[in-house]
Amino acid sequence: METENREQVAKAASIVMLAILVSRILGFLRERAVAEVFGRTATTDVFFAAFALPDLMYQLLVGGALSSAFIPVFTQYLARDEEEEAWYVASVFLNITVLALIVVMVLGVVFTPGLAPLVGIGFSGEQKELLVLLMRITFPAVFFTALSGLSMGVLNSYQRFTLPALGPIVYNLGQILGAYILGPLLGIMGMAIGTIIGAIGSFSIQFPEVYRRGHRYYRPVLDFEHPGIRRMGQLMLPAIIGLSIAQINIIVSQNLASTLETGSIVALRLANRLINFPLGIFAMGISTAIFPTLSRLTAKKEWEEFSRTLFFGLRVVFFITIPSAIGMASLRIPIVRLLFESGEFTALDTQATAYALLFYVPGLFAQAAIQVTTRGYYSLQDTITPVKIGFVSVVTNFLLSVAFLRWTSLGAGGLALAFSLSSLVNMVIALVLLGKKLEALAPTGSAYVRLCATVFKSSVASLVMGVAVYFTAHYLEDTLVIERKLAQLIQVFGAIGIGIVLYLALSVVFKMEETTFVWNLIKAKLGKKQAKSSAE
Repeated sequence: METENREQVAKAASIVMLAILVSRILGFLRERAVAEVFGRTATTDVFFAAFALPDLMYQLLVGGALSSAFIPVFTQYLARDEEEEAWYVASVFLNITVLALIVVMVLGVVFTPGLAPLVGIGFSGEQKELLVLLMRITFPAVFFTALSGLSMGVLNSYQRFTLPALGPIVYNLGQILGAYILGPLLGIMGMAIGTIIGAIGSFSIQFPEVYRRGHRYYRPVLDFEHPGIRRMGQLMLPAIIGLSIAQINIIVSQNLASTLETGSIVALRLANRLINFPLGIFAMGISTAIFPTLSRLTAKKEWEEFSRTLFFGLRVVFFITIPSAIGMASLRIPIVRLLFESGEFTALDTQATAYALLFYVPGLFAQAAIQVTTRGYYSLQDTITPVKIGFVSVVTNFLLSVAFLRWTSLGAGGLALAFSLSSLVNMVIALVLLGKKLEALAPTGSAYVRLCATVFKSSVASLVMGVAVYFTAHYLEDTLVIERKLAQLIQVFGAIGIGIVLYLALSVVFKMEETTFVWNLIKAKLGKKQAKSSAE
């Protein structure tokens, strides 16, 4: 059973991670488009600030509802072979959510002037007027990104991951086209229009498959008394509160950054996007793939297998994100220079962004672990504990942010460091409380020992790799004409290549279980294909 679940998770994760990889690459192209066309200016500060509240609404209505309520309950019905009842509950939930989205969109557009200071307290005059205008344009995009998220929840419950993973690719393409095609004509407004186009496209690519599977959809139903809907409501309310607390961390950092020098929001945004590259591909890929499996194991009360699957996910994300963090710290300037330094984005902007990136690095593996542990709580249908943990995290982030800004000269780096430290606090508390919920997850359990071994071995291998990567990058910089993009490309990917080879070699020397698992899985797949070919 353990091998079967791991293979199912690995197969799903490989699909999701590949699509997310493409999406993240396009995301970098989008950020590069913004940097190249508009630069690290007051206008781009306003544009990124305008997305804070619409993104918050999306996270609350879809992120919380899907992760904490819809997928666990819907999957539970499917696991019991009650598909008819599952779609009745899904119909009610979808109808309620769509109505809520319409209300939020209308109210958001109407009351935007009052909401604007919440995301940009330091903006005034023309900047504030532009912020209000951009927020009003981006609110409708939330409606379609939310519908896209709902479609993702339905398809993931059926173990279908390809189309949901393609949605963000379409979304990023819309924004890239908005920057390069509409940007020169309409200014920053072109990006806003491209965002709406991308959001519509993201939903449209998933809807046909959802429609095909939703042949039992009950269109006019609003049954608030159904046990499944009431259970979703019980799960969703704490999750929404918890997610709102988590999003406040981002809004707090952004709001405080609006009081710093011009371009601070952009530097933090770009640095955060770089951190989100490995985080989004691997942590999101693993947690997305593992979530339906955890929900199914919970429904069947297979707690030992649940624990093994959860810790397997944690070990894999640590195995990948710890070296990613060390590598980014070593290559922060070459990476930012390669990706963003062009057009209006200058060498000084590269230094500012790389500076912020350095302080985001300590929180990378913690953020990855939070992705998995949160899915663990939600699959156990516990949405209250993440709320409590999130409250501690946001208080920690706020206090540290204010302290770093007031008593240090870290500037935007202080805000990034506060976010990283609060993420570490979040991760530790989440793991400790999970151990109290299930005996197999306790620190004395074998799963915990294997996790600690992975963290230790990965950290040692990553530090050795980081030193090699740093000196490789410096050697290539002294050897090549580094002002050219081709030379920058060789420098970054040459150093990364050395780092990957060295890290994998050390992981084999340390006999890391994760490396062995991946290699055995590849051999097993190849063996099956060869056996099939021989039989034919």
